[in-house]
Amino acid sequence: MEHITLLLAIVIVTALVFDFTNGFHDTANAMATTISTGALKPKTAVAMSAVLNLVGAFLSVEVAKTISGGIINENGLRTEVIFAALVGAILWNLLTWLVGLPSSSSHALFGGLIGAAVMSAGWSSVDGGTVVTKVLLPAVAAPVVAGLAAFLATKLTYRIGGKIRNGAQEKATAKGYRAGQIASAGLVSLAHGTNDAQKTMGIITLALVTGGVLSPGSNPPVWVIVSAGLAIALGTYLGGWRIIRTMGSGLTELRPPQGFAAQTSAATVILASSHLGFSLSTTQSCSGAVMGAGLGRRGGVVRWSTATRMFVAWGLTLPAAGLVGAGAEFLTQQGTWGVVAVAVLLVAGSGAIWVLSRRKPVGQDDVAPGGQNGTAGDAEPAGVVTTAIAAVSPPPTAAQAQQDLKTTIPAPAGPVADPARPATV
Repeated sequence: MEHITLLLAIVIVTALVFDFTNGFHDTANAMATTISTGALKPKTAVAMSAVLNLVGAFLSVEVAKTISGGIINENGLRTEVIFAALVGAILWNLLTWLVGLPSSSSHALFGGLIGAAVMSAGWSSVDGGTVVTKVLLPAVAAPVVAGLAAFLATKLTYRIGGKIRNGAQEKATAKGYRAGQIASAGLVSLAHGTNDAQKTMGIITLALVTGGVLSPGSNPPVWVIVSAGLAIALGTYLGGWRIIRTMGSGLTELRPPQGFAAQTSAATVILASSHLGFSLSTTQSCSGAVMGAGLGRRGGVVRWSTATRMFVAWGLTLPAAGLVGAGAEFLTQQGTWGVVAVAVLLVAGSGAIWVLSRRKPVGQDDVAPGGQNGTAGDAEPAGVVTTAIAAVSPPPTAAQAQQDLKTTIPAPAGPVADPARPATV
């Protein structure tokens, strides 16, 4: 670390700031459903998620190697390029957090990195094959696979649960689902630390390579792993309540069986991708799983207006962060004053977004079940997709129909007179 220059130190600190924003931006991925169903209290949930994010950071470095030596050509890359890329990623993270949209922190980072690298050295500095196979294709496949898995898991869960008629068994089953939610939320947090903390490790490692501190192809040093894990854990503990509110009740209303199915499906997809070195968006995986679980319950409604806004944010993330990263790199090319100007713009932009967020703050009380600013009561009619799925769902069995009638039609309070019969002679 004795060879680290002032500029390199600034880049490392900026990378850890991005990691911090990644933590509070993506806390909702792990804990939104657990909080919305009442399985855990908000502060307990984010504290648990923070600890497991830290643990997950030590489990693998495959994604970090993809970023530090796969997407961008390290040869001839300037340290200022990484600084510019981080500026684009941080500002996009903060902007989407302000409006409560669960966009991808991963794609914000990739967009900023690609935009800054292209501005610096042209398109030849980007490995298009790696971008397609390990970024774009997983981005499309992850929400679809996680959503389909959560949809089928929810269907299976309710089919099995529908056979339970004893009241005591129903209570025990509800407790079991809540315990399962807590366990699956922990698994998602572990997966988030494994996948997302590595992205910052990869960026810092790339900066160390460009600064001549490490040789190309090196693994992240231990101090990089520790600092990245701590930064994302601290951000997670503070809680991104705005996005938690959107994920927990803004997309659909979830019950404990659905929450368990969604989180288990998302964790499976994220951990599998981390093992393969795919730099997956945990946000897209968890969002897809939440929508799949919402569609999997009979009568469940996905709020497609919110989902559409989220899809638009996903599509804009790479190009928007890339444009900001390219603009920041253009300024850094002007010399020292340009680097200072980019730093000032980053601080000023972050401060402005923070001031705007204070006009209508969202806290832990707003995301708990029945929170005063929650969206649980914002009903939305079933859309085309929900209606179509309901139409092809198998009809309820006779036992289920009888049980539904018993639970929806109350028994009369007094004796019921027999219907009139014809008089007999």
